[in-house]
Amino acid sequence: MQPRSRSAILAVALLVPGFALAGPNQAIATFSAIESIEDGWEPLEFPNIDRHSRYELVQDNGVQVIKAQTSNSASGLIARVRLDPEQRPVLEWRWKVSGVYEQGDARNKSGDDYPARIYVAFEFEPDKAGFFERAKRKAMETLAGEELPGNALNYIWANKLPVGSVVPNPYTEATQMIAVNSGVSQAGEWVTISRNIVEDYKKAFGEAPPTIVGIAIMSDSDNTGETATAWYGDVTLSRQ
Repeated sequence: MQPRSRSAILAVALLVPGFALAGPNQAIATFSAIESIEDGWEPLEFPNIDRHSRYELVQDNGVQVIKAQTSNSASGLIARVRLDPEQRPVLEWRWKVSGVYEQGDARNKSGDDYPARIYVAFEFEPDKAGFFERAKRKAMETLAGEELPGNALNYIWANKLPVGSVVPNPYTEATQMIAVNSGVSQAGEWVTISRNIVEDYKKAFGEAPPTIVGIAIMSDSDNTGETATAWYGDVTLSRQ
């Protein structure tokens, strides 16, 4: 099985249909309140990956959440936004997983799978990029027919990576992986996570973050070929 660079693809939205930066929302649609997934979220699918993870709205203890099922598959859901992270620096969500992957490893391409992850994608800053990077991105934008985002933070439920670790994605340093849960000790339990994305971005990239242009959830297993189920509660960005 050949590992595929989903994180790299998302970091630059390479050939991902529909990842235009136009038409921004000022809030993330909450799973507990929407009538269908399409009310604020769109499929996030990847070139050459035909097996897609399944997402559905379900009830869990009287609260509507997203249930994700992945089996040797990869895809996600994305909400387009356009938000100043300095104004809404606190990202909060809750999630639950059935377990982690035996072969999962955030430091290796073959283990770049997670039962649950949250992406935060940021606007590309051309004035901070070199000539060749700008030229390469321009060519990709021409091919994709749309503007592409830049760096990304990727909050993961890891297997081996210690909680609090920040490491580059094995495919691209434009995506930095942050382990907020790790291992099976809390599997089967709802866990609430709160992160200051301004602080996390500065730690990961050494500078203040640009505009947020997308929030995504994803449960994937196409590299490891394993199976998992995850549940996602509301994902919010707030002042505190």
